[in-house]
Amino acid sequence: MNAPVVLADMAPAESLKIRDIAVQGELGALDARIYTAGVPGAKQSSLIVFFHGGGFDDGDLEDADDFLRCLVLSNPDHVVLASNYTLARERPFPAAVEDAHAVLLWAKKNKAKLGWSGKQMVVSGIEAGANLAAVCAMMSRDRGGPPLAGQILIMPMLDPGLSTCSMRSLPASPELVEVADACAAAYRGYLPNAADRTHPYASPLQSSRLKNLPPALILSGEDDPLRDEAEQYGSKLIACGIKTTVRRMPSAPLKEPGARNECACKVHALCEIASFVTGLGKESVP
Repeated sequence: MNAPVVLADMAPAESLKIRDIAVQGELGALDARIYTAGVPGAKQSSLIVFFHGGGFDDGDLEDADDFLRCLVLSNPDHVVLASNYTLARERPFPAAVEDAHAVLLWAKKNKAKLGWSGKQMVVSGIEAGANLAAVCAMMSRDRGGPPLAGQILIMPMLDPGLSTCSMRSLPASPELVEVADACAAAYRGYLPNAADRTHPYASPLQSSRLKNLPPALILSGEDDPLRDEAEQYGSKLIACGIKTTVRRMPSAPLKEPGARNECACKVHALCEIASFVTGLGKESVP
């Protein structure tokens, strides 16, 4: 793994502005949160839409709040929109992914509310939310929009079959075994119909249609059971001609199954995201 870039000076904390709003999901309104730290009143050229983790059945806007505050302070030229989605205990697949794609469509139509120029949209998420982000990239391609400049997948859940070596060959650590058990339970709740487990909108890693997707940044963890599926997905994207950056972040202690949402590798992740999004901006310049 290459050493991460060094973050530029972060914006002062007092510049951070946070607004709770409602966005449109597939069937109704969803709670969402806007993070900005740029010049007040200025429209930013880049929007990052973020989906929280929680194994499809749990989680909300608070889970990644600290991480997203740091993300926008370290990238004040970007707007961050975090959105909830329908949890599996309310409605299983495909409710969450349909919500996630609907949020992207809402964002494209409501640029003024977001303080966004409409130039560049990046979809992102952590764990289950990264699954939704990856799927949103496919859905946007398949449904003719909205156009995405990139996708950022942080420790993504991409394989309902839990078939990778890092998932099956766990170190002798009760904490990591607990994470794997939590992933299995999450998929049982999200995909109660066994036939759905091979659907590309549920299992991105097993998809055979990965061409014409936006550039990707995929971040895995050194000791995370999800590590191999993240890296295998990156390899498949690269093989399909998608510009993809794959980084394995240093080990971080996982005190409980949801601890990935705390993103203990926060500094490394922020550095990689800053470098990736800055590179997208340069590519878009004629």
